[in-house]
Amino acid sequence: MMGRQSPYFESGVMPEKNDLTQSKSVQDFLKAVYRLQQDEDRVSTNALAEGLAVQAPSVTEMAQRLVNAGLIDYERYKGVRLTLHGEAIALKIIRRHRLIELYLVRELNYALKEVHAEAESLEHAVSDRFVNALATKLGDPAVDPHGDPIPAADGTITLRVLSALSEWPLNMPATVSRIKAENPAMIEHLLDRGFSLNAAVEVLAHDPFEGPMTVRVEGEEKIIGHHAAACVLVEKRG
Repeated sequence: MMGRQSPYFESGVMPEKNDLTQSKSVQDFLKAVYRLQQDEDRVSTNALAEGLAVQAPSVTEMAQRLVNAGLIDYERYKGVRLTLHGEAIALKIIRRHRLIELYLVRELNYALKEVHAEAESLEHAVSDRFVNALATKLGDPAVDPHGDPIPAADGTITLRVLSALSEWPLNMPATVSRIKAENPAMIEHLLDRGFSLNAAVEVLAHDPFEGPMTVRVEGEEKIIGHHAAACVLVEKRG
């Protein structure tokens, strides 16, 4: 559902071109394009508007400004995609976000459901020096507490081929490798049923027509809905 237009689109005030990538609105826009671009070559303005909770004309206006800055490629009626420069900025912010999430969980004892909103605020405030120190403190981790890959300092990112538990074959042992959810209630729901990272899982039964699933999680049988199971990404247990 479309939310109200965000204040940073309402203002109409943009930083100077040299400072464009320091803008929170620009960083959030590029990050949203990167996320949606994982499923489509070009991202529609409607999809971006929904993801950013703004009106579509505001997305179009921002897109046109970022084209001039060399951050995105935009074609009317076809959507947007990141340039190499835009992708580098997006990965830099994603690196910040995911390192902060891991630090909050590992060092400050935040619950997993709490870290996304906190990291959303902090990622725009910290310096590159702070982020590099954070990475060193954490041992240059490969994944965040959700199992999402953390981009390296040079912008490279290692993507794994994972499958949704909702599509996993029956009786094939698997390991939980990622929790693909930002909604705190969904995260809590999954964790309450034992779907933490590295948990051993096996699908025992799956009702048809996207019905509920019976799974074994760390030796205990659980019932989970199809939608919730789609948020659990797994890989074959070796």
